[in-house]
Amino acid sequence: MKKKVITRRDFLRAAAVAPLAGALSCAARAVPTPKEESITNVPFSPIPGGKWESAASPEKSRVVLVRDQNAVADDKKFNAEVIQKMLDDAVKALFGEKDPVAAWKKIVKPTDIVGIKTNSWRSLPTGAEVEQAIKRRLMDAGVPEDKIGIADSGVLNNPIFQQATALINARPARAHYWSGMGGCIKNYIQFVPNRPDYHGDACADLASIWYLPPVKDRTKLNILVMLTPLFHNIGPRGFNEQYLWPYKGLVAGQDVVAVDTTGLQILKAQRLKHFGEDRPFETSAHHIALADTNHKLGNSDPAKIELIKLGWQTDILI
Repeated sequence: MKKKVITRRDFLRAAAVAPLAGALSCAARAVPTPKEESITNVPFSPIPGGKWESAASPEKSRVVLVRDQNAVADDKKFNAEVIQKMLDDAVKALFGEKDPVAAWKKIVKPTDIVGIKTNSWRSLPTGAEVEQAIKRRLMDAGVPEDKIGIADSGVLNNPIFQQATALINARPARAHYWSGMGGCIKNYIQFVPNRPDYHGDACADLASIWYLPPVKDRTKLNILVMLTPLFHNIGPRGFNEQYLWPYKGLVAGQDVVAVDTTGLQILKAQRLKHFGEDRPFETSAHHIALADTNHKLGNSDPAKIELIKLGWQTDILI
């Protein structure tokens, strides 16, 4: 066999190509093929036959707004049956399922220990109707009742929350003296021993709580309760019932920043409608945008939020 002679030109050509080939090889190895069950927060779109499939960039956060005219009575009492259906519709749309239990099974496993982080502020609590609707579906999904806890204050000392493998975050939206808007991001302030540590600059760094061990990577669903949100408030403990507003909605999503961004837009629109001017909150709610830009917790840009609107559309304001 004739021996091949490698010329200087061959050598230089090989030397130039080798780094590029190596880089391409490394890039291919660096991008693993995702497993279907590991993909979360990916928007879905309907296709013929009533099924749903992944359609948008994973960078776009799906948020569902559902409203029902019968969710709140004239005396501001909540309708438990209607709220259960609203929650079911929201979770089905969020996860692209026809059955609510099938959707919840994408959130939790029977082996999970689940903490429902509620809000018990006496003037505007999350509400037992919302809490029990969540608990009912967790149990339907196979989580034993004794592995489910519902709490607000005291979560750091609560055995269920100490062992929790999954958290469901639910609280009402309201104008808030310290943070501009009290929403799902702020609801986790009970997971820190000294809450005033996070009050600086209008609670600018609330999102940092979400990276602490008790909560990091455990939240499976955020529900911003907008059944009767408080759209205006004065003072640290101020409350005036005239600013409770029967919006009769729930906002649900896995991206907490996108959920709070949606709620904030609605509160701002109601303030404009009520006051006849773009009146700022007593305190800026910039912690929501900073949760995105500074803390990379989620999307605060409406262009990166896929908002699904279900149910009653009158005065939806978004």
